[in-house]
Amino acid sequence: MDGIKLDVGRGEVHAVTGENGAGKSTLMKIIAGLDQPDSGAVHFSGRGIAMIHQELQSFPNLTVAENIWMGQEPVRRFGGWLDKPRMLRDARKLLSRLGVSADPTQPMRNLSIAEQQCVEIAKALARQADLIIMDEPTSALAAHEAESLFRIILDLKKRGVAIIYISHRLPEVVQLADRITVLRDGRLVTTQPAGELDEDRLIALMVGRTLKTRAAKTPSAPGEVILEVQHLTRAGSFRDVSFSLRRGEILGLAGLMGAGRSDVAAAIFGLAPANTGAIFVHGRPVRIQSPAQALSHGIAMVTEDRKEYGFVPNMSVQENVTLSSLRRYCRGPFLDRLAEETAADQQIAALDVRSAGRDQPVKQLSGGNQQKVVLARALLTDPEIVVLDEPTRGIDIGAKHEIHAIIVRLAREGKAILLVSSEMNEILALSHRILVLREGAAVAELAASAATPDEILRHAMPN
Repeated sequence: MDGIKLDVGRGEVHAVTGENGAGKSTLMKIIAGLDQPDSGAVHFSGRGIAMIHQELQSFPNLTVAENIWMGQEPVRRFGGWLDKPRMLRDARKLLSRLGVSADPTQPMRNLSIAEQQCVEIAKALARQADLIIMDEPTSALAAHEAESLFRIILDLKKRGVAIIYISHRLPEVVQLADRITVLRDGRLVTTQPAGELDEDRLIALMVGRTLKTRAAKTPSAPGEVILEVQHLTRAGSFRDVSFSLRRGEILGLAGLMGAGRSDVAAAIFGLAPANTGAIFVHGRPVRIQSPAQALSHGIAMVTEDRKEYGFVPNMSVQENVTLSSLRRYCRGPFLDRLAEETAADQQIAALDVRSAGRDQPVKQLSGGNQQKVVLARALLTDPEIVVLDEPTRGIDIGAKHEIHAIIVRLAREGKAILLVSSEMNEILALSHRILVLREGAAVAELAASAATPDEILRHAMPN
């Protein structure tokens, strides 16, 4: 990052865009005082700066309320004891503003990724800062939850709070921002009023080229049923969910935060098995109580939280790619290194993973390339069924197009794909059919070719 200039006024939403690696998060960390610049200066006039980080910064074993008030806990007037009733009361108010019903007394580890994201937002609001940096605040939120955040942003603007907003979701950038700054390769490209930029122009400025139109999904002529789920239930998460999935088909799971989409996906892969119901693969009932059992039945999964469950940060690209398939490259008790390297190189090339080489630690890659590594490992098991939970969460527009093209290619090759996404446009663009979940139950099945965002939301909203 070099020579970047940025100014933000009171009551302004200033969006900062750019591909992963453009320097956005580094710049925000410098503004927030987390990193120090080599040169230049930051000038700020206000009460404080709060930041919502792209990667969740929570304490999993502490309660929701304790996370919200960490570092600024209210104390009783006499004695200096924590005022826990006030912590809980005010935490409930903040979460209510965001439309979240999470219990502030429960540990953070019990919350979904989307709920944890809302707690991070509530934490920033609790600081009553004059500048709030929002780094991908809606990356785990469905449209309905994002709208609650947008209303709060407009309210903060009226109060004179300055907001720096970072998002790969370009429609919301154009909708919310007063001005937009574009970064590329660590340098400033332009700062312009939002009204002078549309999505296509933004993309061209971000990537330095015009992206090809997203590949069309495979024609809707799917093959035989590969996966069938009947009356699947897990207490407290989802109930009586049934659907089928055919070869070459992309089935989208849509719904609001907490509707059970990720829970259903986790049950099918054995991460959090269902209590009751049945799963059939090629018409035969199968018992899936662990990921190992799912893999043995030809089911692979890319989880929504790639850093928590998707890869081992300090291991190399090669080691992460082959991690689930090492038995294939063993000769007796010994690992055939050449065979492993060959397999890794083939997957790296097939998914166009951009790195310094197969030995580079995955933690050093961009978010989009990390996601490709996770997908490469899943595909190396040669699955017939691929479960994708938020496959483009937190990655830039260029990488998102590439991941979409990979998903379409997999369907054309005959893979059966279950797609969970909070992005309505993604669900509509990629899916052949859409199953809408509401409060843990499947309430509608729609043909994607005829479905609209309003129709999906109408089914997803609680009665």
